[in-house]
Formats: sequence, structure tokens, C-alpha cells
Amino acid sequence: MKSIGEIVKKLIRETPFLEEALEEGLINVSSLSRKFKPRIEKELKKSVQLGAIDMAIKRYDPGITYNLNFGLKQFVSTLGDFIVQSGLMHFTFENSSTLNERRRELIAQIEGDQFYYSISRGIFETTIVVSSSKTQLVEEIFSNEQLIFKKYNLASITLRLPKKRNQTSGFFFYILKTLAIDKINIEELISTTNEFTILVSEKDIDRAFSILMQLKKS
Repeated sequence: MKSIGEIVKKLIRETPFLEEALEEGLINVSSLSRKFKPRIEKELKKSVQLGAIDMAIKRYDPGITYNLNFGLKQFVSTLGDFIVQSGLMHFTFENSSTLNERRRELIAQIEGDQFYYSISRGIFETTIVVSSSKTQLVEEIFSNEQLIFKKYNLASITLRLPKKRNQTSGFFFYILKTLAIDKINIEELISTTNEFTILVSEKDIDRAFSILMQLKKS
């Protein structure tokens, strides 16, 4: 038979961000106990005292999660400069037999210019992120392609990653979790070996940048 502690551990770990909030002392234990009580009693098939649930929550040991977060905090502190780009436009087109030719045409026309662009090809679709000043050019070149999605008024933050990135588990989760907690909606992710770019709405860029800088300094 499961113990109260085992069920509490499962409930904490299956609830997004709860473990982190408990670790930082942001959760009222008594309120959490009342929330857990019906599910614990259902699993144990008997009545359980709130005091016993309180004790199980207070005894909860994050264990490997705490060690992982500690290592990630050290890793984040070694990140290079954050590079911000504003005034971006996002297009997604359905892949076709002619899309690669259109993509090469676009690159030929903007290569060497001081404009931001990124092209990511998936199995079924291709995403293009460019400076808004090139919006008309993209629309002209890809006019015969099937447009799936487009969005204006975006900005990006590019993080330069230390070379030991591939030895650090959970890095992307750690960054994205922090932004999600503060309700920053991520429009797109772009990644290379040593760079990680997050695309957000221009209205969120200052807040996102501030959150990431604070994370780095902490």
C-alpha cells in the first residue's frame, strides 16, 4: 500500500511549477494539504488527517531536482551576451516542390544586408523569420506558396551558449519554465549548436529580457 508521503510526492511532481514554488517558499502548505486531501483519501481509500499531509509536504525532498537546478543556475550564470532584435516578422509556408527554390531566391536577395533572418525547414512546413522591412519581399517571392501562418510585431532574444551546453541537462526547460511562470508567451524557438533564440511579441520583449538578465545574475 502507498504511503501519504509517496502520494504527496507524485502529486507535487505532476503539477507544473509546484516543486519550484515549494522550494522557494511561495506555497501555503495548509492550503495545498486541503487541495491534496480528496485525492490522497481516494487513493488510500480511507480518511486522512490534514496534519499528516502537512507533514508529508514539509518533509518532501526535491532531491535530484534541486541538484539539477543548482547546476543549471551555475550554467546560466556563464551565458554570453544577450542579443535583442526588434521589428521582426514570422511566416510559415507549407513545404512544396518549389519552396526550396523560393528560399534560395530570398537568401540571394538579402544575404550580406544588415537584416535579421532565419529559415527553419520541418517535415511539412518551413518557417521564415525576417526583419519587417523585408515583409514585402517575402510576400512577393512566396506569393504562389501556401501560407499557413504569419505574425507581425515580434522581437527576439538570442542567448550565446557555453560550449559545455551539451553536457548540461534541462537547460531549455529551465529557461522556458522561468518565462512561462511570468506568463511570457513564446512565439517561436530557433536553435543552433551554440545559440538559442526566443521569439516573443514586441510588447513582451523588455519584460522577457529583464527576466533572463535577472536569471543570469542570480
